[in-house]
Amino acid sequence: MTKTAHKQPTVCREGARGKRHRLSLAAGLMALVLTMPALAGDREKAKRMHDRLTGVQPTAAVLDAMEAAMGDPKTAALMAIDPNDNPQNAKYFYNVTLKNFATPWTNEAQDVFAPLNDYTALVIGMVRDDVPFNRLFSVPFTYAGAGSLGLSPVSPTNNSHYEELEANGIDLGDPSNFVQVPQAIAAPAGAFTTRAAARAFFIDGTNRAMFRFAMLNHLCKDMEEVEDPTRTADRVRQDVSRSPGGDSRIFMNSCIGCHTGMDPMVQAFAYYDFVYPDGNEDAGQLVYTPNAVQPKYLINSDNFKPGYVTPNDNWDNYWRSGPNSNLGWATGGPGSSGSGSGAASMGDELANSVAFERCQVTKVYRTVCLGDPDQGQVDTMLVDYNGNNKSLKQVFARAATLCMGN
Repeated sequence: MTKTAHKQPTVCREGARGKRHRLSLAAGLMALVLTMPALAGDREKAKRMHDRLTGVQPTAAVLDAMEAAMGDPKTAALMAIDPNDNPQNAKYFYNVTLKNFATPWTNEAQDVFAPLNDYTALVIGMVRDDVPFNRLFSVPFTYAGAGSLGLSPVSPTNNSHYEELEANGIDLGDPSNFVQVPQAIAAPAGAFTTRAAARAFFIDGTNRAMFRFAMLNHLCKDMEEVEDPTRTADRVRQDVSRSPGGDSRIFMNSCIGCHTGMDPMVQAFAYYDFVYPDGNEDAGQLVYTPNAVQPKYLINSDNFKPGYVTPNDNWDNYWRSGPNSNLGWATGGPGSSGSGSGAASMGDELANSVAFERCQVTKVYRTVCLGDPDQGQVDTMLVDYNGNNKSLKQVFARAATLCMGN
């Protein structure tokens, strides 16, 4: 009689396989649990905020104090950047974090490694002193090293003072070292009239670069993003051809979209120029000629003779109507008229818009948290900005709490 091979029931073999699978899954889950970090405690969160704001390790005493204040994480974050609470390391927030934050705005290449200059110094000082940041384009001062430091004097024709300030590692968070000084120009307009901004954006050209980079750096909008061909072209200057390459459609479908809004605003800069001797741009200086329009506003007049001839520095915001009304122009207080004379009043128009506010808090979050905020995080930071007299320091502290971990 032939023997047949004994076979286990199929159900038993699959049961064993299922058991092995469950054991393997359990082991994998256990390994995952063991490799996952534990939820961060207050001390770890405080340290993370200090690291993100200053870039250096906190001292034990400061970390103890921050941990004790973690009932309100923003209070703890502010301690990290307060020279009184953190005398050893708060300076790195001002000398490094804020310097890197602002420096790309001061040059066309957006180079973060450019030397310290008066534009960057203005931003650092305004943040330190809680100067309302919506005055960025209208304050009559900047910041510089104290006379007691023995540095080269601030000069309208070079950047030596600021380069020495940086080279000597002067603590910019110390009000006795880094002080507010008046701008040496007859019509100061905050960042617009710093030597660094003039060197970068008023040099040669038509002064449109100053407006374009203000929009890019401070409203987070480049010109292509605000094109509006529906506005009237009555203020577009003569230098803009109405038929580029012999084709008027290019002007009507492209050029007009930027120039109809930009040119009426750029008129605010009509009395400013950056002049330099014998091709030496580094030795140049900002000049202001009251009631005398700079020749650059009248160049290439043959491109379109019927175009606008700039008579003064009066400006108007044509973007208060149409699609760019969504930039959120102010309707009360500073920067709410939609028209005016000179750079400072036009700067208030830009800096009191919702787009300006949202741009600032977004850039702060990127600096502190190394990523983009979501809508809820933007709204949270705006509450701090608007609830604390437009203080950007408060926004930096709030941003640190939004990425301190769970």
